[in-house]
Amino acid sequence: MQLAVLALLIAAFFVRLPQVSGLSMEPRIRSGEYLLINTFAYRFGAPRRGDIVAFRHESDARAVFIKRVIGLPGDRVRIDRGQVYLNGAKLEEPYVGHSNDRSYAEVTVPPLAVYVLGDNRAQSEDSRTFGPVGDNQLIGRAFAAIWPPRMLDGN
Repeated sequence: MQLAVLALLIAAFFVRLPQVSGLSMEPRIRSGEYLLINTFAYRFGAPRRGDIVAFRHESDARAVFIKRVIGLPGDRVRIDRGQVYLNGAKLEEPYVGHSNDRSYAEVTVPPLAVYVLGDNRAQSEDSRTFGPVGDNQLIGRAFAAIWPPRMLDGN
């Protein structure tokens, strides 16, 4: 009984379970999947490049967005014909499922923010559209999918 109460407390305060809606993170994360979000992850540490994060954005305050962290504070991010350049160097992205050939001007990620992109670049509303995401908008880090059950390693 005590173990069940402890599990419920942990789930209530440290984990969220949103359902993914949309194609922006395919093929790694599919629409309809439920993800476990560690809401405690960034209370004592900063996001890392490659983390899959959940956040809210003023473009739709009710929705939970799921994207991959590409740029950290101070990083310069540029996209040239679909290829991401981070601080002038081509970024290797084995997790990208569907690219596109669009270009975007270089952006310097401000303090207390991250630059996020979906893995399915052709179907993603992300920092290319709405800019960097403030740390205060982050809900947490996705670490597992419930169905099909598997760990999300960031790649």
